[in-house]
Amino acid sequence: MLVVMELDRLDIALLTALRESPRAGPLELSRRTRVARATVQARIQRLESAGVITGYGPDIDLEAAGQLLSAFVTLEIAQGALDEVAAELAAIPNILEAYMTTGAADVVCKVAAASHADLQETLLELNRSSSVVRSTSVVVLGTVVPPRVLPLLERSAEQRDARAPAYRGR
Repeated sequence: MLVVMELDRLDIALLTALRESPRAGPLELSRRTRVARATVQARIQRLESAGVITGYGPDIDLEAAGQLLSAFVTLEIAQGALDEVAAELAAIPNILEAYMTTGAADVVCKVAAASHADLQETLLELNRSSSVVRSTSVVVLGTVVPPRVLPLLERSAEQRDARAPAYRGR
């Protein structure tokens, strides 16, 4: 069951500090946020337990790792074939993400490739599926807004009072 958590300014400060320095320990986070180390540890544990913090893996620059192209691919799929398509997409390493959507497309995929030939092979592999009725792709030329979540969470937290005394009234 999904537990929806209301984040306050201290939660956002901790998430920001962890985003900037994922290897920072509780003592360093305590210094950065100016709250007690026990408070930091309790908050991080609460954020992890609620599923807000889902991991501490490294951010990876795909271009630096040799995957020079990105594309978005929309798929129209056969009626009732979502489970089959999901399994097929999960088996293709070039598929980074895939989402069910409303509108003309049933699924939108984010794809990465090392070259145009690699991208073409991925697109051909998608089209070989008997469940894919039609696909459309657009190649990414550049990033306008990189992936982010903190501005959204900060805006929501500004409307709530912090539970930690040091963060009340900030």
